[in-house]
Amino acid sequence: MSLHGSCVALDEQGVLILGPSGSGKSDLVLRLLGRGWDLVADDQVEVAAADGALLAEAPAPLRGMLEIRGLGLMQDLPSKGPVRLRLVARLLPEGAPMPRLPAPASYEALGLSLPMVALHGLRASAPDRLGFALAAACGRARMAAGAFETGDALA
Repeated sequence: MSLHGSCVALDEQGVLILGPSGSGKSDLVLRLLGRGWDLVADDQVEVAAADGALLAEAPAPLRGMLEIRGLGLMQDLPSKGPVRLRLVARLLPEGAPMPRLPAPASYEALGLSLPMVALHGLRASAPDRLGFALAAACGRARMAAGAFETGDALA
């Protein structure tokens, strides 16, 4: 299935970035690339189910491309794919409220579910927040409360 969004990966673990036009998807991808993340897809993402996982890659004509507003459309960038998706980040319009301690949320596609977090994509802390969220989604970090609450730390 084809989605309007972007996708990046860190250590082969993919994050699908969804949000309305102008919410900062490509800008967030650009900042993540500068921090060592890999480009998977920008603007359009192909998602498929295989072996109980969701896989993401760029459509062939867009592979290695990234829109940088105010500069243009870059091409022939190094890219990965397909990658296993571990997390979905839903970007909120600037000014939209974001709960301090959000309840766990999920994204459903092709009969499978992924954890989902909400972010303001244009904020300076967005790349770091996404890094922490991916670590939690992959089990490399624990949370006492919030989007990946396990409950045992509060007992």
